[in-house]
Amino acid sequence: MHARAASVDDDSDDDRFHDQCGVFGIYGHTEAANLTYLGLHALQHRGQESAGIVTSDGRQLFAHRAMGLVQDAFKQEQLERLPGRIAIGHVRYSTSGGSHIKNAQPIAVDYARGSLAVCHNGNLTNAEEIRAELEQKGSIFQSDSDTEVLVHLVAASTQVSIEDRIGEALAKVQGAYSLLFLTEDTIIAVRDPMGIRPLCLGLLPSSKEAHVVASEPTAFDLIGAEYVRDVEPGEMLVIDGSGIRSMRPLEPKPQRMCVFEYVYFARPDSRIQGKSVYEVRRALGTALAKEHPVDADVVIPVPDSGVPSGIGYASERKIPFEMGLIRSHYVGRTFIEPQQSIRHFGVRLKLNPVEPVLRGKRVVVIDDSIVRGTTSRKIVKMVRDAGAREVHLRISSPPTQWPCYYGIDTPTRRELIASSHSVDEIARYVTADTLGYLSLEGMLRSVSGNDAGGPQSFCHACFSGQYAIPFTPTSRRPDAPRGRLATQRQVDGSSVLHTAFVHVARSRHFGPFVSSQAARPRRRRGRWRSLGSRRACTSRSRRSRCTRR
Repeated sequence: MHARAASVDDDSDDDRFHDQCGVFGIYGHTEAANLTYLGLHALQHRGQESAGIVTSDGRQLFAHRAMGLVQDAFKQEQLERLPGRIAIGHVRYSTSGGSHIKNAQPIAVDYARGSLAVCHNGNLTNAEEIRAELEQKGSIFQSDSDTEVLVHLVAASTQVSIEDRIGEALAKVQGAYSLLFLTEDTIIAVRDPMGIRPLCLGLLPSSKEAHVVASEPTAFDLIGAEYVRDVEPGEMLVIDGSGIRSMRPLEPKPQRMCVFEYVYFARPDSRIQGKSVYEVRRALGTALAKEHPVDADVVIPVPDSGVPSGIGYASERKIPFEMGLIRSHYVGRTFIEPQQSIRHFGVRLKLNPVEPVLRGKRVVVIDDSIVRGTTSRKIVKMVRDAGAREVHLRISSPPTQWPCYYGIDTPTRRELIASSHSVDEIARYVTADTLGYLSLEGMLRSVSGNDAGGPQSFCHACFSGQYAIPFTPTSRRPDAPRGRLATQRQVDGSSVLHTAFVHVARSRHFGPFVSSQAARPRRRRGRWRSLGSRRACTSRSRRSRCTRR
């Protein structure tokens, strides 16, 4: 028998929500690639699956994309091959499209009007419908990402200017998006009309023309840039040699900022929509203490996102706050599990209890959410095994009952424990003495504060099921499975798509712009290659036997 390789995601990380990605762009700096690398490093919490940078020297685009963390994807030699004063970059965690280099961003292409690169934070809810229409007209897609739909729409537009072509393309899509487009001499930043995903503008004081755009202002801090303002919902910023122009190509809609940015996704040292994320999370803990008080000896957070809420809870209840769980920040995405089974192995890789803090105590454990409940169960048992007399679990958000389709990687509804179990049932499952969730009203009051938009200016569909954007028949639905979605394609159409991808990839589908990574599909063992909800037979002699699953 041998030790086996497994994934951290199989245990602790997979019981968390994951944001799809973070974007960063800079215009007018001689070290554009290096500063983009640093900006992406500051946004690493928004996506750890792949990273990419595309630059322009004013004549052509240069690209490098790779799987893994930013510091692993980019070495000095790769950055030196990305010249120019303009750059956009992207970190990704897949929601639309699988975990594969072909889905890494920025996507970069050459088309009839020049070169174009794009990176995207969010999710297009009607992308599958548009993709099916484009494929029927002969379009060939190189990835499973919904972002590529935008590239095809921009290329097909009959408008003259790049901003008008982008505006025409965006008028055809629905969903959540914060986008950065790059041409040879221009960066264009766009935020969806509801402002579901964050995007902000900054300026490097050392150079009056060095403008930066990022998902969060923490990316500005690392490179010494100053935060200027948020990109408004529905706004398009065009940054070129003449400066910045603001446009409103999209019809205005009620604002619906994702409330989970404050609960979990954004870094605690960020400011989203002018609010300190740290202060909001502390307020969530204060509200939680008022709604679900309990007599206890110590309050401990589940690090890192539970720390501010834990401080707020402990302060309100006047209970000592301690770090009873210590998090390891050096765990990769895979690990080698020893032959002999270790209790709570996956969770223990990242969290370890501090026994003197817990032994003989009545402990309140503060966490930001419960998704499937598997990690919470193991954490509670770990705390109890460390000697805690009582374990009371408190969650600084409401029960998560609905999947998100606006740029968050979530399980299907049947996998969300709160969608089919009461609070008491969940408490018994996670083995906590008591369990308390913050109410939806309490969360929205804490997040909105004195905001003029009030609680109604936030999207909280994952808690309430009130989706801000309707779904079309071929787009992702609340009861649809994860992964690539089923549409009205024929089985042989799936086979044709696979064949077309291989053919185009061999012909370097990115065109004449310079890429430091070869565009090749990954070869897979065996006779079958999974394509969404169907299986395409790759053996020519047996292809006639391929049928629907």
